[in-house]
Amino acid sequence: MFSPETAAPLADHDHNARFSPGLLDPTAPKPAEVTGPRGKGADKRYNVYRNNVTVSLIDALADIYPAVARLTGPTFFREMARAYVRAHPPTSPLLFRYGQGFDAFVQGYEPTARLVYLADVATAERAWLTAYHAADASPLAGDALAAVDPERLGDVRFVMHPGYALIRSKHSVARIFAMNRDLEPLTAIDTTIHEAMLITRPQLDVLVRQIPAAMAVFLCAIESGGTLGEAAEAALETDADFDIAAAIATLIASGATSALSV
Repeated sequence: MFSPETAAPLADHDHNARFSPGLLDPTAPKPAEVTGPRGKGADKRYNVYRNNVTVSLIDALADIYPAVARLTGPTFFREMARAYVRAHPPTSPLLFRYGQGFDAFVQGYEPTARLVYLADVATAERAWLTAYHAADASPLAGDALAAVDPERLGDVRFVMHPGYALIRSKHSVARIFAMNRDLEPLTAIDTTIHEAMLITRPQLDVLVRQIPAAMAVFLCAIESGGTLGEAAEAALETDADFDIAAAIATLIASGATSALSV
């Protein structure tokens, strides 16, 4: 604690600048301004507080990335999270925003090199949380395209819903995510199969579905600002049997888009 008996109070920003840096560095000395009652030493108190800060951030990461934690095991995950916490202090007072770069950290974390799919699972979990906290918006009405002149249907562009996310991976990210996120029984998975996930939150609940590669190409073109015709053409190049009508139905029924323009 800062003792008013030993020094004049610092301005908030000055106090934070001196107090905060050592909280995530166990080797950093206690700030000189931090004292106990009647000016006594407060090293133990500061160390306890420092440990509590680190533990709370590790716990936040475990809550945000439960599938990653299950894949690595709790002990390993907490050590990895501790390394992340020490390298990446929070930049927002909102705890759910912490760890936005955790997937990139996992990608470069040497002890997890053999778990080649782990970073993609982390990306999917962050996308799930982002969708959960996304702004509310009404999904596009099911009959919205009916009002478009059929001759101009190919020129339609869509506005993606705030809760929309597309995850494309060279690994079996959708099945790994589902198995470990929902605590399903662990079974053998061929992790080398490319998979894609569509994440939406049309109402209150986040919805996750595995989608075919051509559908992922279709959505990628749509979210990049391409027209419906351009997206369909790109998907057909991936799969000559691509069902455009079914893709449009999925686009609208999933709540992936909130508006359209021609």
